[in-house]
Amino acid sequence: QVQLVESGGGLVQAGGSLRLSCAASGSIVSINTMGWHRQAPGKQRELVATVTSGGRTNYADSVRGRFAISRDNAKNTVYLQMNSLKPEDTAVYYCKADGWETGGLFYRWGQGTQVTVSS
Repeated sequence: QVQLVESGGGLVQAGGSLRLSCAASGSIVSINTMGWHRQAPGKQRELVATVTSGGRTNYADSVRGRFAISRDNAKNTVYLQMNSLKPEDTAVYYCKADGWETGGLFYRWGQGTQVTVSS
């Protein structure tokens, strides 16, 4: 099966930047949409950004203009460049991907990576 491995989370001061990475591996035939969701303590999970195989991007209003999502199809990897970080960006960030694997359709989540933004 396809699996997703995330990296790049950490502790950063407000106004700083981080770049998250998520690499897909396994029996991949093709990947359709890749993206990022986040879950803050005591808050509902929310979509952060997505990018399709054709390069179409979508952002939550709260991050538009500050975050940028991109993907490297050769590496089966999606990135999230996070700039001008705010304390309210603190959350566990989860990578997601969907597409086709050798066994059929897949929809997968990564394990999550913690992003903490201090005041």
